[in-house]
Amino acid sequence: PKAPRSSGGGSTTLVETMMSTPNTTEYRRSIINRIDMAHWKSSTKIEALVEELSRHRQGNANIKSIVFSQFVNFLDLIQWRLNRAGFSVCRLDGRMTPQQRNAVIQTFMTHPEYTVFLVSLKAGGVALNLTEASNVYLADCWWNPSVEVQAMDRIHRMGQYRPIKVTRIIIENSIESRIIALQVKKQLLVSSTIGRDKKSLDHLSSQDMQFLFTS
Repeated sequence: PKAPRSSGGGSTTLVETMMSTPNTTEYRRSIINRIDMAHWKSSTKIEALVEELSRHRQGNANIKSIVFSQFVNFLDLIQWRLNRAGFSVCRLDGRMTPQQRNAVIQTFMTHPEYTVFLVSLKAGGVALNLTEASNVYLADCWWNPSVEVQAMDRIHRMGQYRPIKVTRIIIENSIESRIIALQVKKQLLVSSTIGRDKKSLDHLSSQDMQFLFTS
């Protein structure tokens, strides 16, 4: 059954309206408005996420999770699928105004019926405190490990008293496997070299590109 909507969730209603009203720029740009959703087939990743979140919901209906992705279109598809699985979802991405951003964060933190927060990886990397969540899902890989770590730190803040579980959802034997290997390589390089500038994590060298795309 679909989770109940809070009568006080006006902030999330604002965001949902922004994404669902045809005369808004956000709606026109959304992949949901550009493909035939009646014939769209969900991906392995999205179904794995739905399965995980459903399992958590069966064990504890109030457990909260954050899903990070670097792709706004992917978040659109995840949101569409989760809504149809009965989840009440909050959403934060770079298209939102500061007022909308603050309102949706407050809704997620204070309304127990909203159990999933979809967050654009970079939009959610700073100035967030999401200690109500205890599960983090990384829906895709970012080659810079520090970006992912910064995002995960959003729930490792003062006031967090729950154990935290972080899950990567990756496709084996794909470029994502190479991205994970590159992350490890960069982290080891920084940690093993005394005085090395950590800014080396923040850019892709020609060697990195060759590693990612050479079979």
